[in-house]
Amino acid sequence: MYTGFALIFIFGLGLGLRLFDLTDQPIDFHPTRQLRGAIIARGIYYSLSPSIDPVIKAQAASFQESTGKYEPPILESLVALTYLMVGQEQLWISRIYTTLFWLLGGGVLFWLGLRMTRHSLRVKEMPASDFLVYGSALVITTYYLLLPFGVQASRSFQPDPGMVMWMIFAILGLYRWSEEPKWKWVILAGLFGGMAILTKAVAAYILAGAAIAVVVFTYGFKKAVLQIQVWCMALLMLLPTVLFYFSKSGRAGEYFSSWTVSLSHLLIQPSFYVRWLSLVGDLMGLAVLLLALLGIGISRGRNRALLVGLWVGYFIYGLFLPYQMYTHNYYHLQLIPIISLSLLPVSEIILVSVQKQTAFWKAVSFIATIAILLFVSWESIYPQFAQDYRQEPLYWQEIASKLPPDGKIIALTQDYGYRLMYYGWRKVSLWPNRGEVNLMQLRGNEKEFEEYFDKKTKGISYFLITSFNQFNDQPVLEEYLNRHFPILVKSSGYLIYDLRNMSP
Repeated sequence: MYTGFALIFIFGLGLGLRLFDLTDQPIDFHPTRQLRGAIIARGIYYSLSPSIDPVIKAQAASFQESTGKYEPPILESLVALTYLMVGQEQLWISRIYTTLFWLLGGGVLFWLGLRMTRHSLRVKEMPASDFLVYGSALVITTYYLLLPFGVQASRSFQPDPGMVMWMIFAILGLYRWSEEPKWKWVILAGLFGGMAILTKAVAAYILAGAAIAVVVFTYGFKKAVLQIQVWCMALLMLLPTVLFYFSKSGRAGEYFSSWTVSLSHLLIQPSFYVRWLSLVGDLMGLAVLLLALLGIGISRGRNRALLVGLWVGYFIYGLFLPYQMYTHNYYHLQLIPIISLSLLPVSEIILVSVQKQTAFWKAVSFIATIAILLFVSWESIYPQFAQDYRQEPLYWQEIASKLPPDGKIIALTQDYGYRLMYYGWRKVSLWPNRGEVNLMQLRGNEKEFEEYFDKKTKGISYFLITSFNQFNDQPVLEEYLNRHFPILVKSSGYLIYDLRNMSP
């Protein structure tokens, strides 16, 4: 009974934290990715809606096409179909979907935690008391649901929360298959893994590590390669994504060349690993991360095989995408369930100790736990509480109204121009921001400024500045524009330079 109340409380709290400030604009967490999803969903919605003006529909489709096709628009299509059912765009619908994905993943994680704890206690020849089994599973599920980074990331309009949900489903399927090598678990693990990788291909690294480790534990390497079930599972996991990217010929090779080969020199720099560890420690909690790594060492049997496979897969994943490992926090979202599962052995030890305490110290532990939950909950919603982005649409619509209609525009602006595109219905060429300049330098593509400026602005009539932090970080650009071009429109939030009248 107490476990049921605790589960309802934790899942209810996780749901409430994610739905807090539901209707605010998706600028709170990686707005580039969220607005990209919003633009794609709008394009799909308009293409399906018979009442939309054909001119507007074509413009929305053009904007959608300009975002690129990194993965199949599964979430965006769900959101667009829901727009169609309710009869209008409501961006908060995406938060409902991603929140449900994360909570469903949490339910399956709890179930997997129960099975792994029972296995651990059997290996240790300890009695499987309900307090230990359900308590350990509840601890790791609480971490998964209430980690502040997880709360903020799992409500965002991007495919990652769905990828994590399918990944957890697939891990459960692998674990159950290892317990009972039956075809139903082969099919479920394969289908769930296939959905995770199709949702976002980077799931393949971690799932491959987990699958190889579990298969080798179950059969041994030599026997495993002869198992038809193993090959069917691998086929189900990989086939949907292979078919999708086969239709986008060259995309996978281009991605590998741009993000792995050209940045591989980072792997020999100690600073890369320091930055990677520092970011993960900030996101997950350094003490928790160390406890999770300790959990691998003290786990037993099938549990250790699974955890080692998950962590090795995550490490290899980081080696293939080195730049993202210290610059993009949402690339570590799939680490949350890995750490959660790794905390199981530590949770067992803590709960065994708590179980032996007197009633007074049990009460103290309970009060301390509630205090920690309240503190973590406040940390989770503070970014939404502190910032209000409801004025963003009007602000970008104002900028769009000031842009001249008689020439092409280049811009140093936020989020690859997606704010202007989504809210202001204006598409502009992009001047590289500080991050892209750093990437060009890392890849060895730095060029002389005047030559680059002339090439980049050829045929362009106006230069829009809305990101003044980026503008101040590029003093050569600021000096060049102020020296050679008049200001057409000046406001506290934006500048428009006239590139048609260049002063010598």
